[in-house]
Amino acid sequence: MNTEIPSPARIYDLWLGGKDNYEIDRVVSAQILQAVPELPILARTNREFLGRAVRHMAAEAGVRQFLDIGTGIPTADNTHQVAQSVSADCKVVYVDNDPVVLAHARALLRTSGQSHTWFIDSDLRDPDKIIAAAGEHLDFSQPIGLVLLGVVEFLPDSDRPKEIIQRLMEPMAPGSHLAISHGLVGKQLEEGVRSWNESGAVPITLRTHEELTGFFDGLELLEPGVVALPRWRPTPETLYADREAVYYAGVGRKP
Repeated sequence: MNTEIPSPARIYDLWLGGKDNYEIDRVVSAQILQAVPELPILARTNREFLGRAVRHMAAEAGVRQFLDIGTGIPTADNTHQVAQSVSADCKVVYVDNDPVVLAHARALLRTSGQSHTWFIDSDLRDPDKIIAAAGEHLDFSQPIGLVLLGVVEFLPDSDRPKEIIQRLMEPMAPGSHLAISHGLVGKQLEEGVRSWNESGAVPITLRTHEELTGFFDGLELLEPGVVALPRWRPTPETLYADREAVYYAGVGRKP
C-alpha cells in the first residue's frame, strides 16, 4: 500500500468523520476543501442517497441482491445494513481495490459473522471479472441492484464508462436497478478537482447532466430523474433537501 498517494476511499471516510487516513490524505483534503468547503456535506448527502436508493430497491422493488462497486471504507448505514434491515435474506457483494477498504472488509466479516455479505478485490475497469466473481454469490437470473456511488468519475472518457456500465447491466435480469451518483461539471467543483488531479491520485472526470443521464440509456429512469443528491426522493429526515448540490444522482430500472 502506497501511503504517499492520496486515496479517494480514505478521504471520503475522513469527510464522514472516520480516522483511517494518512498525512497525504489530510493535506490533499485541506487543499480541496479550500476550493469546495461543502464537500463533507456532500459526502453525507451521498451516504443518505445510498440509504434511500437501496431502501427503495429492497422495500418497494423487491430486490434481494446488491452489487456495490467502489464501496469505500465501511461506515454507518452501509448497503448491507440498509438492505438487510428491510429483509434479512438480502445478499450483498462489495467490490473495491483499495487495501485499507479490503482490510476493513475482512475485519467486518470476521467480527459480524455476516453470512450474506461478501467482498471482491477488483476494479470497475474489469467488469467481466466482477461479473464472474459476483456470480459465485448472486443469482443473475433474479434482479440485482447495482450501486455505483462516487466511483464512475474515476473513469476517464478513454475507459468508456458508459460501455462498462452497460456490460455490468447486460447479464442482469429484468427488474434489476442501477444507482449512480457523480460530480457535475461546473465552476463550483472544478477548482477542487484540479487540486485533486494535481495530487498524483487517480484523476477525476466531471461530466454534464446530459452525460450522466446517458449512463441510464436502455433503462427506465425513475422519477425524479437525475437530480441533485438531496432531491432524489427526500424524506423528512433528509439533510439539506432545500439546497442545490454539485453531485447528482439517479436510479434506473431494467425493463
